[in-house]
Amino acid sequence: MKILAIDTSNEVLGIGLVSESKVIGEYITNIKKNHSVRVMPAIRHLLKDCDTEPAELDKIVVARGPGSYTGVRIGVTIAKTMAWSLGIPLAGVSSLAVLAAAGRYFQGYISPLFDARRGLIYTGLYQFKDGKLQMIMEDRNILAAEWANILKEQAGPILLNGNDVHLHEQTFKSVLEDRAFFAHAGEYNPRPGLLGLFGMNMPNEDVHSFTPNYIRLVEAEAKWLERQGKKS
Repeated sequence: MKILAIDTSNEVLGIGLVSESKVIGEYITNIKKNHSVRVMPAIRHLLKDCDTEPAELDKIVVARGPGSYTGVRIGVTIAKTMAWSLGIPLAGVSSLAVLAAAGRYFQGYISPLFDARRGLIYTGLYQFKDGKLQMIMEDRNILAAEWANILKEQAGPILLNGNDVHLHEQTFKSVLEDRAFFAHAGEYNPRPGLLGLFGMNMPNEDVHSFTPNYIRLVEAEAKWLERQGKKS
């Protein structure tokens, strides 16, 4: 089985090719360039280098968000198009879960995060148990200061990871003090190979009804509906 993994949900562009037993190849960049222009050439380049034809792919796995609205949409659209045109299954994985995977050997909780501007972050809380990544608190869009106080109630050390951690480091240090740990820069980029391995055994989703997980849009819609309710 060969699985193509696609992650354009944030600044990092990641393409991975995996089998049941190994990561065959990865393409990762962390530069501010247009994903919509670069993602298909990256896919073609990786498949060519790995001597793999598109027809040999058995499944597509995509990082479904949260993250950049445009970035998430690009990755999901390409993944759906490829899965439909090749007639193969599609699965989606939380972009935050892939980032949390870097903390496999950390003895405590893992809080991956992406900056969402104006003091807000996309984040969730994860932990490895018996070698498997488990979600402790679901992904959300929340103020970094509020999230720091929520984490304060958890017992044990907490690893914060992601390219945007430095933007909020002082917030978490001031609240969590010596319980806050920060990943090394070499662990900031989510690995597309891990994305593929995570999605390998995840349930297949209907290509036509598959949607990104923007989170923020869902919350905005809820507030809009709440306002409409108050007007009626």
